Amino acid sequence: MRRVVYMYVVLPLPCESRDVVCDKPSAQVDEKSQNPSWKALDYCGQDPDFKKQKQEKMNSEQSNYEEFSDKEDEHMHGPLYKGVITLKQPQKVLFDKLRKLGFPISKQNLKKRISSSSSNSPSFTIECDAVVVGSGSGGGVIAGVLANAGHKVLVLEKGSYLARTNLSLLEGPSMDQMYLGHGLLMTKDMDVFLLAGSTVGGGSTINWSASIDTPSHVLKDWCDIYELEMFQSESYKEALRIVREKMGVQEGLVDEEGFHNMILRKGCEELGYPLENIPRNAPPSHYCGWCNMGCKDGRKKGTNETWLVDLVKSGNGAIIQECEAIEVIIKNTTRSNKAIGVACEFQHDHQGVIIKETFMVKSKVTIVACGALSTPSLLKRSGLKNPNIGKNLHLHPVVFAWGHFPRDSTDRVKNNNYEVWPEADKKSYEGGIMSVMCKIVANFEESGYGAVIQTPALHPGMFSVVMPWISGLDIKTRMCKYSRTAHIFALARDKGSGEAISPYSVSYKMDQIDEQNLKVGLEKLLRILAAAGAEEIGTHHGTGRKLKVKESSVDEFEKFVKEESSREFKNLSVPICSAHQMGSCRMGVDPKTSVVNPKGETWEVEDLFIGDTSVFPTALGVNPMVTVQAISYCTAQNVLQLLNTKKVMN
Repeated sequence: MRRVVYMYVVLPLPCESRDVVCDKPSAQVDEKSQNPSWKALDYCGQDPDFKKQKQEKMNSEQSNYEEFSDKEDEHMHGPLYKGVITLKQPQKVLFDKLRKLGFPISKQNLKKRISSSSSNSPSFTIECDAVVVGSGSGGGVIAGVLANAGHKVLVLEKGSYLARTNLSLLEGPSMDQMYLGHGLLMTKDMDVFLLAGSTVGGGSTINWSASIDTPSHVLKDWCDIYELEMFQSESYKEALRIVREKMGVQEGLVDEEGFHNMILRKGCEELGYPLENIPRNAPPSHYCGWCNMGCKDGRKKGTNETWLVDLVKSGNGAIIQECEAIEVIIKNTTRSNKAIGVACEFQHDHQGVIIKETFMVKSKVTIVACGALSTPSLLKRSGLKNPNIGKNLHLHPVVFAWGHFPRDSTDRVKNNNYEVWPEADKKSYEGGIMSVMCKIVANFEESGYGAVIQTPALHPGMFSVVMPWISGLDIKTRMCKYSRTAHIFALARDKGSGEAISPYSVSYKMDQIDEQNLKVGLEKLLRILAAAGAEEIGTHHGTGRKLKVKESSVDEFEKFVKEESSREFKNLSVPICSAHQMGSCRMGVDPKTSVVNPKGETWEVEDLFIGDTSVFPTALGVNPMVTVQAISYCTAQNVLQLLNTKKVMN
């Protein structure tokens, strides 16, 4: 039953070989950051280069007598270390740091707090020009733009700052520390597995580096159908150019392609399917398969390496980590409702007791950028009543197929041909996560609704989650083939939609067209893997069927492909995944059908803006990082105009 498979990452996962018998899950580690099953999986755990960096850091920490330069500090701790504030420190230290950064702070009188009718009366208040809730590809951009323009900006982030050598690059700890819901979110019916970032930099810190412009047919839809003229404007084109430049987007070939991408490229070339190199916010030499756990050297340019750096270096901003926004504070008048700040909560240890404490950030403008799963619940907790909040949620549903490419290919040995492809030293978890994609079923030139074919990052724990469970012996066998098993996936631009009441209460219904597009995508995936030379192929359907390609006739192959790509996606039979959530507070020209106006400001509350993927009018159909940054850049210009107006009026 598929329900068991989804729990499998936290259940004992034995993996046997001639050398190893292990009773630990493949994502867990011991006190030395090792796992005995990794030998059987041919998996190294942490990036070997990263281990050297960690050792350098340990050695430097032991040499306290020597002062380090800013450049060396940045290498060790990341470029935001001077601007990230933790609330788990003595209040005097906290207040002094905030005041030095230019943020007025006041502590509420204890007697007044005790006598207050509210049990959540804030213990202190910080003042700023703009408060941004969330630090990802939306919030990070807006915060950087406003701070660079001279405004005092405070960023509130639920997650932690884990930069460079502070990363773990271990799957279990990384999922726990850097993903919303510890990486185990699902829709209410358990049909769709959801991945979303929850760390400083948000999804841009843990994504797979694809940096694709907003497709032209999507821009046309948003302009013509949804009457949002911005998307066909010169200002939006300029925003795209600026964010690409900021991220250092590279559009050419990578120096060395990773395992999955090699196979996708070869399979498509053999079949004559169209191929495109994926623009990435990393240099061509960036050969790293761990970027879904953070970038060890900062060469992948998420907001934690770009816009948030601008915020910190400007001297006008700070990032408060590990605090959660409870509600937007709204001042109600007879004429209007205005956002005046955010109430937040954090936890700290006081003499062994965990205490929850609240504080308030008072601001001229408030920007909510928590992501499409979390922004709706914050707005609802704040008293907003717009019925569109949380609705129209799109997920970019994804389905996978796999192919095994052993090092000791049987037919090659029989023919005394020991040349193996991909090369024997290539492993599935190494190399750039995304460098090529195929649009054979994308329908970009027709309806605009189809599926693109790309490659994932799959380390052992997640690999075990999506692989079907047939028996203990079967999963051991599959896991022991892990390092030479390629995965490719089909990602649909979905017409279907759902609702995000909260990140832990998400409903979703796939449209029949979406399901059909994914079925066609699955058929292509299996053909690509076979054409690339896989000895064995299969999908993630619960039956666990697989085909020995080179031992099968053409008819047997065609029958297998047809049957596996025509199965229904229901009753948990096929794991459907989503790493892109959007549309839950969409932008529009009418408050009856949207949550924010074309400037990004909510219809209900003045001075309250939304700056994340939730404002997308529809599903995008490709990786959303560039698009959300471009929209947020445009929103930031509108916020700047508002702040300048307030300054003149004052």
